[in-house]
Amino acid sequence: MITALILIDHGSVREEANRMLEEVVALARARHIYDVVELAHMELATPTLAEAFTSCVDQGAEMILVHPYFLSPGRHSRSDIPRMAREAAASHPGVQAVVSEPLGIDERLVDVVLDRVRLASAHDAAVHADTSKASTK
Repeated sequence: MITALILIDHGSVREEANRMLEEVVALARARHIYDVVELAHMELATPTLAEAFTSCVDQGAEMILVHPYFLSPGRHSRSDIPRMAREAAASHPGVQAVVSEPLGIDERLVDVVLDRVRLASAHDAAVHADTSKASTK
């Protein structure tokens, strides 16, 4: 059975925000866990979930896993995305769709948060050091 993964985020008018999901999808594809990996945006950008779903089906997918690329459960991950996945699946009889939980709480995410804070504080310390050197000259 060909299995596809769709990562879906909210979507943004800021292209750099949409490109971030493209990079995450590229990293997921590189793992070679799923036969097909696509991205989708709920709104404000393309492809939509319906378009990504069709792309997966066109590539032979019979099972499509949809992951809400959100930190916490909310209306989008609990209501909107499951509804959108059901609607997309209805257009493709015989194709199953499963929606996962959002990222949620995970120690690996805490590691990422702490790393980002460490980098920011190191950068801030470096900026302050450069500023104080410049003011003493």
